[in-house]
Amino acid sequence: MADLLKVRLLVGYLGEIDQFGWWKTSFYQPASQAFLAPIFPRTGHVAKYHGVAEAARLVHDESLSAGSYHLFRLPEELEHDLHTALAEVEDPEIQDASIHGKDAAFERLREMGDKSISPPDGPISLGQINALRTSHSIVQMAGIYAASFQRGSKAFPYFTRA
Repeated sequence: MADLLKVRLLVGYLGEIDQFGWWKTSFYQPASQAFLAPIFPRTGHVAKYHGVAEAARLVHDESLSAGSYHLFRLPEELEHDLHTALAEVEDPEIQDASIHGKDAAFERLREMGDKSISPPDGPISLGQINALRTSHSIVQMAGIYAASFQRGSKAFPYFTRA
């Protein structure tokens, strides 16, 4: 669960407008804290996470078929587990993917992923959703996103229902 959460946080951050611009949010920019702190004094990192996840979900949904799962639309029990894991984390480096900036976040994602992957643009099937419970699928996803960011293209790994 921890690796899946890290990949989601890193891709969410890197997809924002000031990094690779896949979605038009800036939740992980320093200025956003000024807006979030009065409303979410202790859970600002969770609010950022949900804001970015929703923006990323919309972009992914537009590129994939209805009914498919992807990094930002998972079965309800996985969504709940990710939310709980993030809410319980106290490590600022995990809470905030932007803590060291774009280059460091990209390098962390690249290190987590399969470096031999050279994905085509667009949707990429990774099999059935049950496969997501394996570390291999998480490594594949991280590699696909890292390669896409590096090339300046957009690839969307997805899973089908079991």
